[in-house]
Amino acid sequence: MKYGFIIDNRKCIGCHACTTACKSEHDVAVGVNRTYVKQVEKGEFPNTRRIFSVMRCNHCTDAPCVEICPVEALYTREDGIVDFDNNRCIGCKSCMQACPYDALYIDPDNNTAAKCNYCAHRVDVGREPACVTVCPEHAIIAGDMHNPTTEISQLLARQHVKVRKPEKGTNPNLFYIDADEASLNPEATDKSGPSLWNSQARGVGHFAKAAEKMMHTNDDVDLLQMTIDNEIQAAYQKKETENPNYIDVLSGKARRVYDTPDKGILWGWEVSTYVFTKAIAAGAFLIPFLAIMLGYDVSNTAKLWSAGISLVFLGLTGLFLVMDLDRPDRFLNVLLRPQWNSWLVKGGYILTIFGLLVTIWGVSTLFGWNIPEQSLLWVTAVFAILLAVYTAFLFAQAKGRDFWQSPTLPLHMLVHSVMAGAAVFILVGFVLGYEYWMDILKITLTIALVVNVFTLITELTVTHPTTAAKKVVKMITKGRYKNLFWFVTVLIGNIIPIALLFYGNSEITIIITAVLVLIGIVFTEKIWVEAPQRVPLA
Repeated sequence: MKYGFIIDNRKCIGCHACTTACKSEHDVAVGVNRTYVKQVEKGEFPNTRRIFSVMRCNHCTDAPCVEICPVEALYTREDGIVDFDNNRCIGCKSCMQACPYDALYIDPDNNTAAKCNYCAHRVDVGREPACVTVCPEHAIIAGDMHNPTTEISQLLARQHVKVRKPEKGTNPNLFYIDADEASLNPEATDKSGPSLWNSQARGVGHFAKAAEKMMHTNDDVDLLQMTIDNEIQAAYQKKETENPNYIDVLSGKARRVYDTPDKGILWGWEVSTYVFTKAIAAGAFLIPFLAIMLGYDVSNTAKLWSAGISLVFLGLTGLFLVMDLDRPDRFLNVLLRPQWNSWLVKGGYILTIFGLLVTIWGVSTLFGWNIPEQSLLWVTAVFAILLAVYTAFLFAQAKGRDFWQSPTLPLHMLVHSVMAGAAVFILVGFVLGYEYWMDILKITLTIALVVNVFTLITELTVTHPTTAAKKVVKMITKGRYKNLFWFVTVLIGNIIPIALLFYGNSEITIIITAVLVLIGIVFTEKIWVEAPQRVPLA
């Protein structure tokens, strides 16, 4: 048994009955939808047509949201329905990053993820999903695709159907008859000029909460201003002379006229900051470890500083992780109710074990315990490297964000940890007088910076297989992040430090170099986390 959906676009009239029925059946909050009807206009005035496409969870056979969910809040039933348990959800928004179809949202009533669950409670008692029952044109067909006697099975056998984003390898179980690429592919159309329905650009969760407040007030509301991002509105006013995304109503190009609200940046400053603090936590151990392995005489004071800095920034990493959760009260579910395929779970245990090992090393150094230090250092170093790179594998599980699928991302994060560790110990060394460390610190930092520049070039110039990834590269190098990237990341964070390390030997020069490197890492992570999230998924 395997349940699926067919949307027959030959019949859909865009009445939104499915959306309304779904909201009623599941008490969906104002401003968010489990299912909605996307509308795209094609043609040249007056010969135009409007295409309706019902959008919702695809109940994928290989659902990336299930794989990335750290607490098994999302799971695949034996009948193929991808269901969820909001009593487990921690609101990490990983599932929203992993879903290529933008099917999930954060419920503003309980701050947990939600989506279409095929009306599983109705299916269990032999009824059809609410959207199927209410559709006046029988444009939504549901049923067991493995049963040859069902209508959905027979339609799949004799009709040409399409799925959304088959290249993602999710094997979706939502099929479209007479589908149009302009409607199914979000990159095939640009948003048209501002209107009430197509630019709810403040994000789903925020919009839903704002809408709930509006229900209980009689205040005047400027709907156009509320639903249009200031940047979009300004660009629209400049029109196509300065804004390449502006579309004239007479141009004949396909354009979205009714769309899902933009969810905005799901992983914001908390995530980019935690990547930075995690880099320092790992690097603050790896640098003294490297010095010890190369035969340098690292004092107990330096070891204690290493352990202390690692633990402080490890604590900050955990703090920022918890702050990013929409249900921070449930953060222990990651450790106590783990779903081991998720790199968020693996990362949680790596954080915990690394912290324990560094604590043992620091305490044994402080009290002079007679333990085999070399063995402890090697084991801790392994977990320090895992700590540095695990987020790259978490990002890779976010299949909705093509740019994060880069194979060089683990190297990117490992190099940043080495850079951060070297920069921090340059600052610590001048405070405590570790002049004999400066040679290895300068050499290590120089090599790491050169490798980092090579990594950045590779990430941005190696051929990207999808248009979404190419859009991110363009956004970074030529778009909204270009000044931040070229001036801060490249110039301040890499080129100037390399030059100072080669040509400057004074104490103040080295200190400035370390500070610039840390600034460069902060803004690089901000760009790498934010930019891919600005490409629409639906």
